[in-house]
Amino acid sequence: MVTLPVATLYGQIPAVMAVLSTDQFARILESLERNLLTPIPLCFVLGIVCTRIHGGIKIPKELYLSIAIFLLMSIGFIGGHELAHEYQEHGVATIWKPALATLLLGCVTPITSYLVLRYLCRFSIADSAGIAAHYGSTSAVTYAVANSFVEQTQHPANSFLPTLVTILECPGIAIALVLGAALSARERAAKARAAGKPVRESKLGAALYEVMTGQSIMLMAGLLVIGFVSTLFMDPPGVQPFYDFFQSKGMLFRGCLCIFLLEMGLVAGERLGDLVKVGPALVAFGILMPLAHGFLGVYLGHLAGLNLGGCTVLGAIVASASYIAAPPAVRLTLPEANPTLSITAALAITFPFNIAFGIPIYFEMAKWVGAT
Repeated sequence: MVTLPVATLYGQIPAVMAVLSTDQFARILESLERNLLTPIPLCFVLGIVCTRIHGGIKIPKELYLSIAIFLLMSIGFIGGHELAHEYQEHGVATIWKPALATLLLGCVTPITSYLVLRYLCRFSIADSAGIAAHYGSTSAVTYAVANSFVEQTQHPANSFLPTLVTILECPGIAIALVLGAALSARERAAKARAAGKPVRESKLGAALYEVMTGQSIMLMAGLLVIGFVSTLFMDPPGVQPFYDFFQSKGMLFRGCLCIFLLEMGLVAGERLGDLVKVGPALVAFGILMPLAHGFLGVYLGHLAGLNLGGCTVLGAIVASASYIAAPPAVRLTLPEANPTLSITAALAITFPFNIAFGIPIYFEMAKWVGAT
């Protein structure tokens, strides 16, 4: 049961907006117009509208899964390809600081999410950890949309940003699961001792194995290695056809992204009614927590030497929430966690907020901290 004094969270909104000047706010509105009136987000809106009016659009499951696999493979391969070029030109000099900052963010975001959910929003241990696992991980689609956004603004992100997506994917889920499993086990042990019942052991090791060998991580990490190795050891003409197939600027990738976002809109539209059940506290969390994490990502990215587009994209992926890799791992480790809360927050609140408003805001944040 959520007992959060919601005014406390909503009262922080003016403080967040106070950092933006009138000119910056005007640029955000202009960026929103450029970002929303394009096929990728409009397909997401179409999915929501279709669901709410009981329209007849249905994406076959096999097609949706195939597109998801293609998008993950594309992100991994292009990340490895660009990382290889970065390594050939500069060694590890330009990547180690952003990689270290990303790893730090992957450790901080699930902990801060858990603390806010547990002690401010008053969720249970299992629900707090389950939601934190989603917010500690990343949304590959949010990355793709953010990357397209900065390219449209003529400020493309650093070429190795897909590598940072892969680095950020694993720690957040694992740390949240460890936190939730350990604290839940301690809570159950206390209750069991009081009732004179045996304590059931947590399947933490199995869940961590599930996270590391899950489809999203294996595809992105595996294709990252393939892209890196093939770029280093193949002649450029031999690698080019694979690059053309996977590249995020190509028509195949963007077309698949439109179909994927249409499906995400259909799913999000079905879950809009859940917002009434979870209350305004989760809505506030799903908006304000990404803003806080996004600013942290932008700031640390700037300190690590990322350019304007790179800081924006890093802020966007740190602010995003996973709805692919996290759910099965949370279900295995924390079966008592309510999946409606985490999936609704990630998919029906944070995801559309980032697509519509968050990415332009992170772009202005990156300008404000001095990224160029």
